[in-house]
Amino acid sequence: MGGQEAIIPIFFFVTVGVIWGAYILTRHKERINMIEKGLKAEEIRSLYARAAGRANPLASLKWGMIFVGIGLAVLLGVWLREAYLVQEGVFPGLIALFGGIGLIVFYLIARKKVVE
Repeated sequence: MGGQEAIIPIFFFVTVGVIWGAYILTRHKERINMIEKGLKAEEIRSLYARAAGRANPLASLKWGMIFVGIGLAVLLGVWLREAYLVQEGVFPGLIALFGGIGLIVFYLIARKKVVE
């Protein structure tokens, strides 16, 4: 049993390393392609600076609504478990339901903001 328990952390760190390495490699290839197309270092820096400055102002609203929905789902699940002895299997369903409702409400709000 001891050998199997060590596999999970090793797999986790290897996976994180592979993802990080792929990110670095992709970024490097992107920069090399920009240089080959004749962009200067200053132009490349300005492109990355503009991309970093274009953060979505509605992102905080989206994540806030998702976390509020998840919080409500957990509260409802605890209440159902205590009051009606519902099984714990209801928690994932409630979290998905309320998180999805949060995303739908976000979409409706964001759509109105974009139209304005």
